[in-house]
Parts: sequence; C-alpha cells; structure tokens
Amino acid sequence: MSSQGRSGPPGNRGPREGEGGEARKLQEARVARGKQGKGKGKAGTGHGGSGSGAEGKPGLQRERKAAGPAAEAGRGQEGEEERPRSSGKRDEGGAEPGKEERRVGAGRREDDSLERGQEQGPQACGGIPGTRTAMAAAAEDAAEDAAAAAVEPATRPAAGPALWRLPEELLLLICSYLDTRALGRLAQVCRWLRRFTSCDLLWRPIARASLNTGFTRLGTDLMASIPVKERVKLSQNWRLGRCRDRILLKWRYSQMPWMQLQDASLYLSQANFILAYQFRPDGASLNRRPFRVFSGHDEDVCHFVLANSHIVSAGGDGKIGVHKIHSTFTVKYSAHEQEVNCVDCKGGIIVSGSRDRTAKVWPLASGRLGQCLHTIQTEDRVWSIAISPLLSSFVTGTACCGHFSPLRIWDLNSGQLITHLGSDFPPGAGVLDVMYESPSTLLSCGYDTYVRYWDLRTSTRKCVMEWEEPHDSTFYCLQTDGNHLLATGSSYYGLVRLWDRRQRACLHAFSLTSTPLSSPVYCLRFTTRHLYAALSYNLHVLDFQNP
Repeated sequence: MSSQGRSGPPGNRGPREGEGGEARKLQEARVARGKQGKGKGKAGTGHGGSGSGAEGKPGLQRERKAAGPAAEAGRGQEGEEERPRSSGKRDEGGAEPGKEERRVGAGRREDDSLERGQEQGPQACGGIPGTRTAMAAAAEDAAEDAAAAAVEPATRPAAGPALWRLPEELLLLICSYLDTRALGRLAQVCRWLRRFTSCDLLWRPIARASLNTGFTRLGTDLMASIPVKERVKLSQNWRLGRCRDRILLKWRYSQMPWMQLQDASLYLSQANFILAYQFRPDGASLNRRPFRVFSGHDEDVCHFVLANSHIVSAGGDGKIGVHKIHSTFTVKYSAHEQEVNCVDCKGGIIVSGSRDRTAKVWPLASGRLGQCLHTIQTEDRVWSIAISPLLSSFVTGTACCGHFSPLRIWDLNSGQLITHLGSDFPPGAGVLDVMYESPSTLLSCGYDTYVRYWDLRTSTRKCVMEWEEPHDSTFYCLQTDGNHLLATGSSYYGLVRLWDRRQRACLHAFSLTSTPLSSPVYCLRFTTRHLYAALSYNLHVLDFQNP
C-alpha cells in the first residue's frame, strides 16, 4: 500500500500527503503569534484544554478556519506527533521568550523532516512514522538548551541558603576571611558565585601576600590591566618553581649583554649595538628580526637605561650615548677617561660611574648634553650606580679596594658625600648591582656573595636583611617585584635563584647552562608571567604561564 501511495497522483494521496504544507502555514502563524505575545505572561488555553495550549488561541483558530478541512486533518496528525513535546508547563504562554522561540524553530524543523520522511515512506523511518523526526528534534532542542545555558548571564540564585540573599557588601566582608582554596571551591557552586568570587577586592589581600603579583609593599598595583585572580594563580607557579626553560636568542661570540623591558618590547645590548625586539603575543617568544638598531659606540655597550623616551648608554670607549627611541636622533660624547661601567637616568639627570674612579652628573636636556655638572672622586672603581626616586641623591657601588665601604650616598645637587652604608665589608667585596626600591630602602649584591637589604630610616651601619649565596658564588645582578620576590643571577652555570624575602633560604634555583658552557647571568628582568636571563651566548626565558 505504501508503494502505491507514493506512485499515485498527487490528488489521491489523502490527508497525510498535504500535511507538510498546511503544517508549515500553522507554524508560521505560531511564530507570528509568539513574536506579538512575547513576554506578556500566561495566555489562556481556551477550548484547547491543557493538552496543547495552542488550540484555544483565537489567532490560530482563525488561521485554521481559513486553511480548511485539509488543515484540520493535518492538525490531527501534528497533535499526535507534538503532544509528547508540548505537554506540561513548557507550552504555557508564560514561558520564557527565548524558549518559546526555540520550540517554534524546532517545530518548523520537525515539519520539514516529517515531509521528507513521508516521501521516503515508513521503511526509511524504521517502520514507525515520525520516529526519526522526533529524535532529531529532541537532540536539537537539547543542544540549543545547552548553548543557551552557556551564554545565560550569571544571576543571583533565587533559591538556596539565606546567606546568598545578603547584600553584596556583607558577602564581600564574609568572603574576605576565606583563603585561596576556599574561594576556589566556592566558585564551583554556581555561575553567580563564580562571578562574585572573581571580584578583585577579594583577591587583593591574597595577592599582596603572594609572590610576584604586581603589588608593591605599599599596595600599589603595577599590573592593573590583568585580573588579580589570574595573577594569584600564576603566583603559585612562582612559589612552586613550575616553569619551562626556552632559549629566545643565540649569538656566536661570548658577550656581556644588558637588557631592559618596555611594554611589548625588549632592548638588548650586543657588542656595540642596542637591538630592539618585539615580543609575540605569548610573551615567551620574539620576532627574530629587530625593529630598531641603536649604534654609536666604538666598543661594547656596558650598560644602558630607558628614560623619558630616551636610551642612555654607557660604553667601553668612555662615552655616553643618548638615543631617542622613536626617531633617529643620536648623540654621543666623551664622559670618562676609561670605560663607563654603569649609568642611570631619572628626572632629566644622568649619573655615570667609570673605571677611572670617578662618578659624574650630567643634564639630559638637548641643549646641554655633554656639560658635566659635578665630578666626584670615589677613590675606587665604580661598578654600579642608582638615583633615588626623590631625585635628591644617588648611590655608588665600588670595588671596595680603596675605601672600607663600597656603598656611598651622594647629594645630587652639590655632589657632596651624605653617608656610607655598612662598615664590615672585607677587602674586594665590590658591589656589582644596586637598586632603590623606595626612597628609603635599597638592595645591593656583589663579590661578597650576599644580597643586602638596607633601610635608611633605621641604620646606615648595618643592613636590615641579607641572603647568602649557598655555593659562595658572586652575585652579578638582582631584580625584585617590589614586594616579596627577589631574583638573583650568579657567576657560574647560568644559575638563577628565586628568593622569598620573608625567608633566608633560597626558594628555587634554575641552572640555565651545562658545565662546558658555564656562564654568569649578566642581567635579569621579569614580569608576572616570564623571567628573562641574559648569558654569555644566549637569552633564556623561564615561562611560568605555561610550565
């Protein structure tokens, strides 16, 4: 019978054959009705009772009367197939508008599938008309419900403990007593709590007690563009030493490189050039070709700093170079009789230290470049120098051969000695790196295998805290996050050490070279995600974001 029905003329197919077109008209009318009545609350069921809910809608009754007897026959078949999906509260007029649209769309697809199934006959559907159509529609409905739940905005749960109905200010106060693990578990309860527990106010106290989260000791946020919760997660990798070592750059000959970071750029000295590289978005790789090259020195660049859109460099030829970052402007002038080992620049003032046992003060103003303001006799070779954040003084670190204290503070305006730090340095305990952390605190390291933390408010005779290199190696450089994390570079095996300044023992050590290629770590820089170390033959990155 089914084969005869398929081969007969269209007029002899009976009511089932015209069901697809008439049902499509009914569904279009239902779509129009749903758009007009969206969000108006429950609609009356009319004469249709509780089975369909669409039977009692006047608009649909008028459409069905206009459609004629064929539509009535089609409506009977449609009701039989849609009754399992349209029963209960889902078809009430008070349903959510998004769900009403999903039902209408599914009904249209169901009618199209039904029409194709009728053309194929009962055997194509496993002998049960409409079975495959119903299963496909149910699967599509489930997929649409899941997608809608994924994009549904997180709202406060209507039911649950009375605690969640408190004002958000009180909830913030209560949750501020939770630790990292408790906040993480609370975020797994529901979407609203996940959003609520991602608030920066909850994570700020935890971040200030963690390593390298971008907060200084005074609470200043240096990484405001990155969510605090994400920084706390990364801090766990720093605390546990989870990272991946990669080589960013290699060079053929042994060098003593120096580097600086600025935004998404890395500036690296190689021989008598300073090369500017662009970071790729992951921060763990570079574009191999530099986008700028700064030259001007006749010998190797010993040190350089970035200040006021300028690069101020110190060279082994005894000259100071001033380069504008965003133009080709370059000026170099003779500054010392021997190599310039160190330089710093803040507030339009340049200070330099040399092997010729002098430190000099220079202006950065373009009309006065090369005019020395002060010449200071240090009685010793100057290895490191730094200007105070208050721009009132600067500190020099010397070789500790001609004076009993290698750390001395000088007045920036007059060039007179203010004080010296420490009194128990052994001869030869030169200071290779020094940096101000605040106007009254500074850090130093060098040949005596110690990192020392000085607080000028307490005493200039003795440091507040010190950390010793376990293998008695020289500290070549140091870097701090301004809070709890301290990173140092040693003189052998490319050894980078991480320290928690609240402890005396080393937190983690990373050896970046093997025995045949032993090299000092000449310079260290780090962000909240990566640590960069410059060695004799290559530039390494420790990736703490993707360990």
